[in-house]
Amino acid sequence: QVQLVESGGGLVQPGGSLRLSCAASGRAFSFRDMGWYRQAPGEQRELVAAITTGGRTNYADSVKGRFTISRDNAKNTVYLQMNSLKPDDTAVYYCNALHWAWDWGQGTQVTVAS
Repeated sequence: QVQLVESGGGLVQPGGSLRLSCAASGRAFSFRDMGWYRQAPGEQRELVAAITTGGRTNYADSVKGRFTISRDNAKNTVYLQMNSLKPDDTAVYYCNALHWAWDWGQGTQVTVAS
């Protein structure tokens, strides 16, 4: 079973940037399309960015042009570069495979506030 460990969250002012990382154990990572998800208090978890095994990316409209997803298969890691952050981006951020998801990690809290 693959374990996922997210990191890089924190408190940032509106307009600021953060880079999230998600490290996955096991070699299965490189064979999976991956996604970054977020869940705000009282809301359902939503997919915000996705990347295929070949590096093709897709984004939710709410983050398009501000967030960039990338992956390093040699390091079993997927990243989310978040720029021009807004208070509405406040949430716990998770990564997981897009299909046949593994157990969820603990996530990393992102808080955007002045």
